[in-house]
Order: sequence, then structure tokens, then C-alpha cells
Amino acid sequence: MTYDLPCMSYMAMYLISVHIVNSNSRSSVGANHWRLNVEEGKVLKADDDLLFGNNHEVDDDAMFRIITNQRIEDGQWLVDSQTECTMCQEMANNKKNNDRSMLTAEQESPKNDQNKKATTGKDSVTKGNKKLLTCGKPANFTQYDHLRGITQRGEHPHIPEPEVAIMFRKKGAKASSDVDMTELESRLKKLKKQTPRTPSTYSQIGNFWRIKGNTQLSIECFRKALAISPNSPDVLLYLARILFNLQFLDDAIFLTRRSLAMQPENENSWHQHFTLGEILKAYGHYQEASLHFQQALRLNPGFQRAEAHLRDMEGTPNPSMTQYTLFIILFLIMGVVFGVITSMEANYEETTEGKPQRHFNRAMAMRSMKLGINPRLIRMRKMNGV
Repeated sequence: MTYDLPCMSYMAMYLISVHIVNSNSRSSVGANHWRLNVEEGKVLKADDDLLFGNNHEVDDDAMFRIITNQRIEDGQWLVDSQTECTMCQEMANNKKNNDRSMLTAEQESPKNDQNKKATTGKDSVTKGNKKLLTCGKPANFTQYDHLRGITQRGEHPHIPEPEVAIMFRKKGAKASSDVDMTELESRLKKLKKQTPRTPSTYSQIGNFWRIKGNTQLSIECFRKALAISPNSPDVLLYLARILFNLQFLDDAIFLTRRSLAMQPENENSWHQHFTLGEILKAYGHYQEASLHFQQALRLNPGFQRAEAHLRDMEGTPNPSMTQYTLFIILFLIMGVVFGVITSMEANYEETTEGKPQRHFNRAMAMRSMKLGINPRLIRMRKMNGV
């Protein structure tokens, strides 16, 4: 009986494995079969009820019929013409039904719009007729789109710049006079109709939105202007001012330096120097910033904002000088500590030393031996001072 036990265990394992294979073969058929749903336009997993129903029939699937009705002739896979025609006819019928539904929807949409217009009053019509002052569709690409501040233009907060209204002030108006934004908007709309696709029009609309504080619309207008004129010094400077207010200092410096390089020699570049001074001051580079402020004052004498920045920097210590001072102080401290440590080590060695060892003088010993004098007597005389 002991010899039969292994055989019985093997037989039991064989029966269990056969049972598992038979059970899995039926349950996994549905997972290995897929069907095409023409209405949803998807390939869906087949259900077990469809595959193993009472009559064991599969749904009428056109793609399944094409695959099952194949025939191979001369090594090529062919489909029966009858099946192919049926499939084409079904696809044509589906297309006709879709076209009809789309036509009915298009026919009903104008009626719905008319009903909405009829129900709404005159106020909604006037609001609908008032169009937003924009620069149209955004530009596809500019050579400055790699800058991080321009790439993230859809995430910027709104920062109004009321000082920009100075450029829209009429000639001869007082410095304290305000700019009527409604009149300015209507004026820019007329300008857009007269010269719709010019860099100056786009830049003026961009500056209008700078006053309002809509950063995204202003950047898009300046992008359209740069797409037409990529080296326009004014547009580059306007865009640099926006990015400077958003604290994208690297981008602002790049655009301002580009604007300064593109500025013609016969035109005044005080605004570029002043902007560079402000950005470099924000960076902490006071020495270079003061040079640009001084240049701005030479080009535009009496400019109060540049003078205020220079006075502010005179009372502020230069960070570079502060760093040098700290470095010198640390160096002196390390020198003093090193001197103290070396002096302590020297004193410690002197205190721990014993009596000085006497060195053996070989020449004197040889001389005493030749004269027949005992070397010990010579040492004793020396010690006694004789």
C-alpha cells in the first residue's frame, strides 16, 4: 500500500488539472472574442450569453462575417463578393442615416436661434452687437515663444498698468488729465477697421489692455505684431515691461537688450536704458543699473524716476562690496585661529620634552684615546667647569 500512495497522488493531481482546464476553457472564450459595434464605432468584448446562448449563435456582426467568410486562392486572402457587397451596403445605409440626422439638426438650429432672439429683449441684442476689442486669432509662432513668460501667458494674473495711458494722452493736454477709456476703445476700433493688420495697430491695442490689466490679451497682441515685424524695438520693449511686472526678469532683460540693439541710432533710447536699470536693480546688480540710469538721464535730462532710483541706490550698500568684506573678515579670523593653534602646539612640545640628550663626540673620544686620557675624566671636568 505504501507504494501505491505516490500513484494515487499523481492521479488526483491529473484529475484536478483536467477539471481546471475544462472549466477555464469555457469561461475564457468570452474574454478571447471581440465584436464590432457599428453604432458606437468601438470594438467591444463579447458576452458569454451571446456566445453560449440556447442556440449557441453569435450576433450578426459584419466584420465577423468578413473574417469567417474568407477563402484563400493562390496564397492570397480573398473575401466573398456577396459578403463584401452586404457590408458596403450596410455602411452606406449608416452614412445616409447620419447625414439625415445632421441635416435635420442644422435645419432646426436657425429656428432655435430665432426663437431665442425673439424671447430675449433689445438689451441682449445690444450686448451681442458690442464686440470685444481684440487682435483677432493668436499668432501661430514667433521667434520669442521660447521665453518662459510667453509660454505661460495663459496663467498670468491681471496686473493693471495705469501709467501706460500717458502714451494715449492728446497733445497739449495737462499732465494730470485722465484718459477716457471708452473713447479710446472706440478710437482703436476705428483704427482696426482702417488698418487692421499692421504692427502699430496691434501694439496700440496691446497697450490698451495693459491699462486694463488683461495680460493675456496684451501679450497676444504683441505676439501678432512681432509675427509681422520681429525686430520692432517698441513692441519688444512693451513686452519686456509686461514680463518685468510679472517678475520674469531673465525674459525681460533679454527682450530689453534686444530692443536696445534694434533701436535706430537716430532715435532716443532713454526708455530702454531706464527699463534695463529697473530690471538690474531688481536683480541686485546696482553698479550696472546705475550706469543705465545715468545714461537715461543723459538722454532724457530731468527724468525724475531715474533720479529717484539713483538716490535710492546711493543709500543702499553694494552687495558685492559686502561679500568682499565678509570674505576678508573670515580670512583674518582663520589666520588668527591658525596662529593660536600653532603657538599652543609649540608650547606643549617644550613642556613635554625631557632633559636634552648629550650627543657622543666621536672625534674627541678618538683624541683622548690617543693621548691615553680617560674620556670619563674629560666629561667630569667639563661638568664641574674645570
